[in-house]
Amino acid sequence: MRYGLVIFDMDGTVLDTLGDLTAALNHTLREHGFPEHTLDEVKSYIGNGVKMLLKRGAPEGTDDKTLAEMYKTYAEYYSSHLDISTKPYDGVEGLLKMLGESGVKRALLSNKADGAARALCDEYFPGLFDLAHGEREGVPRKPAPDGVFEILREIGIPAERTLYVGDSGVDLETARRAGLDCALVDWGYLNSEITLAGREFSVSSTDEIVRLVLA
Repeated sequence: MRYGLVIFDMDGTVLDTLGDLTAALNHTLREHGFPEHTLDEVKSYIGNGVKMLLKRGAPEGTDDKTLAEMYKTYAEYYSSHLDISTKPYDGVEGLLKMLGESGVKRALLSNKADGAARALCDEYFPGLFDLAHGEREGVPRKPAPDGVFEILREIGIPAERTLYVGDSGVDLETARRAGLDCALVDWGYLNSEITLAGREFSVSSTDEIVRLVLA
């Protein structure tokens, strides 16, 4: 078995959250008198956390005070609308079960707010992650490697036996900074025009991830 731990991103990797993220952003924009965005536009804004999502979605030059007010609007709305259209990608539940049955540890690291990330894990993958962390105070968000290092310490598996699975350039940079092998899924949001090197892989199915991990 090549890897003893797999760390997964959430949005665009294990869960299709685009519809609910778009609805929450557009609700926030409406409340503050700003124009809304399409699904494809919002897809390009995802990956660096809520505050960056709001900054990218708001009109250029929106001041920090307004962005802070938008954050409160967004957080209040999304906390009660985070699983309206969200759904797991095909094969992910089976993948997590298979990894667990094979003795592989499974962790989740997301730039989504910690409470929302944990709630969605409990809703869609109960008992299938050994550890799940979202964005928290005091821990720099991805692509900073701090969250990865924290997971490695908590689970007790070294970087050289860990695979990071994501869908974006942010995920790839996170893996590189943490010294992890990386698999980018092609069903996510931000996998276009990314150049892979070394032990970095593009995968088109959960079966390919299984083969990578258990080889």
